Amino acid sequence: MRVGIEVGGTFTDLVVSDGKNTKTAKVPSTPANPDKGAMLALEAAGLRLEEITELIHGSTVATNAVLERKGGRVCFFVTQGTKDLLLIQRHDRRAIYDLEYQKPKPVVPRHDTYEINERLSASGEIVTKLDIDYTSTLVRNVLDKEKFDSVAICFLHSYLNPIHERALSKIIAGLYPNMPITCSCDVAREFREYERASTTTLAAYVQPVVAGYVTRFSQELERKGFQGQFSIMQSNGGRMPADAMAQNAITALFSGPAAGVVGAIRGKGNTNFSDIITLDMGGTSTDVALVSNDQAELAPMTMIDGLPVKTPVIDIVTVGAGGGSLAWVDDGGLLRVGPQSAGAAPGPACYGRGGILPTVTDAHLVRGTLQADSFLGGKMPVDLGAASHVIGKIAEKFNIGLPEMADNIIRVAEANIVRAIQQVSTERGSDPREFALVPYGGAGPLHAARVAEDLNIYKVVIPPNAGVLSASGLLLSDYVHYRSQTNRLLLDEQNVFKIKNNIGSLTTEAKNYLLKLGIQPNKEIETSLEMRYVGQAFEVPVKLTEENVDNISLVLLQKLFAEAHHKIFEFSKPEGDPVEVISIRVGVGEKTPKLSVQPNEKDADPDPKRTKANIIERGVTSETIILSRNDLVGEEFSGPLLIQDESSTVYVPVEWQVSMDDYNNIVLEKGTKK
Repeated sequence: MRVGIEVGGTFTDLVVSDGKNTKTAKVPSTPANPDKGAMLALEAAGLRLEEITELIHGSTVATNAVLERKGGRVCFFVTQGTKDLLLIQRHDRRAIYDLEYQKPKPVVPRHDTYEINERLSASGEIVTKLDIDYTSTLVRNVLDKEKFDSVAICFLHSYLNPIHERALSKIIAGLYPNMPITCSCDVAREFREYERASTTTLAAYVQPVVAGYVTRFSQELERKGFQGQFSIMQSNGGRMPADAMAQNAITALFSGPAAGVVGAIRGKGNTNFSDIITLDMGGTSTDVALVSNDQAELAPMTMIDGLPVKTPVIDIVTVGAGGGSLAWVDDGGLLRVGPQSAGAAPGPACYGRGGILPTVTDAHLVRGTLQADSFLGGKMPVDLGAASHVIGKIAEKFNIGLPEMADNIIRVAEANIVRAIQQVSTERGSDPREFALVPYGGAGPLHAARVAEDLNIYKVVIPPNAGVLSASGLLLSDYVHYRSQTNRLLLDEQNVFKIKNNIGSLTTEAKNYLLKLGIQPNKEIETSLEMRYVGQAFEVPVKLTEENVDNISLVLLQKLFAEAHHKIFEFSKPEGDPVEVISIRVGVGEKTPKLSVQPNEKDADPDPKRTKANIIERGVTSETIILSRNDLVGEEFSGPLLIQDESSTVYVPVEWQVSMDDYNNIVLEKGTKK
């Protein structure tokens, strides 16, 4: 029996599979103690822990540690002369006209940063040798005087030659065997000193928190009888054993959203929808990502709280537009939704836990697109009166009725989602009209059709168990490990051979790492080159297939780079303009057993008890039929409809048709008939 548990900002989702059948559970999250919410989900599912063979977990522990600034105290060692690296940062051109711009605050203050007298050249050669005796004395003076939870080390050009970082790490480990140590050469073996230093300090900052959480949760599971394998989801869409993640916590920053993308890709079955845009709308936020040919786009770097993290992550854009997002009026009198959220505590007003501000969920109840008697399959009571009260307060400011106000709140939230999808599609050189929209999360299917409509997308595919799809994605994920290296090489005939050798070396490193963890690497996930024209400031990612790697050549790399550059910038330079390869990234993994999504063999209810609701949506009142998921078996319907199941509700507007395919996906189409 395999179990996936995903801890979100508002709800904790669980999916359990025995290989043939699946069971789900959804309980409110416990932000103060995420492992408590996970245990409550196990109890709600009625599972005996001794029967679980594998548990895969995704949580926001690392993310929250950064956002709430509740990580460990880090002692940061840098090359002499670079003490202010984290404070100088890099100019943020996105805020170029913000007269009140404030630099993001690093997780390590200046007074916890210490300089070491060592130096490497830009080619990795030793300029100033590390003095072992002097450095040992300095380290002892620093760590004896102050209490630190972890140590971070980031020396200039150590991505080319880690000799001094390794030497300092050995000194610290010898003096303080229990001190967690994070070296930049282990977490970000790439150039750009600020980004590498930021990643290293963030890794050291979250390490004690994540390690403590994993240890505590593991012990609680074992105490209650669990003896199976325990693994943690990573931001790159793969997972790793919990023990390994306790030593490399930085890769788990965005595990929940990544699991959702994996669930969207594999949870829809062997359909012909291989080019999709995912839309994960939960209680706190909405995450969107673009998938081409059933492969999610990986970004070499992301940001958290304004700080760069240089580690492979699924290219996800997040906006504060979840079910718990607050509706408010700005100083100019305009209606705004998010990014502030009511979260799990107190949550929306309709939850009856003390919430006093209007949210998107409250708006759906008032508008009628959520029904009070069927929320979470009727398992969770909600208060329509409380929702009406808080929506009424904001409606008074605009002098309009409750349903109209609720509809306006939802429309603003949908506009925010549309903008996020444009960021991962049109701004990346892809036309959203060429993709199907795959919504999930508790609120995603409610908004999907109108969001798709605003983007001229006319097909929406909703997988089974959409409300807990991120938890399903945990079960569907492979073991994955990435290795990368910056080694600038001019693209010419002589260096093509070096590039191929470097790819081979990184692949071997990644495979050997997995083997040490008892994982059999049988799957090459991705090979990617960061390339640019000589003189450019930033690189373009160029993906290589296994066939490309086997048949690598100068002509092939030039062609692939020109195509990738043209896709993003809509131009490429004439053939012969010098190109350089900056970094190489490879990923390997072990395939995991897959859940099979069985065709729906249930018969529709011959005498369904269908109800109706009046919904005001985009200024029009319509009588909407309410169906269950099973009502779609062998049938096709036209909107307006509400389709309810235990974990989510699908809204089908006018002019949209809906049916169920052979893989139990709900398929919405506009303007066409099957």
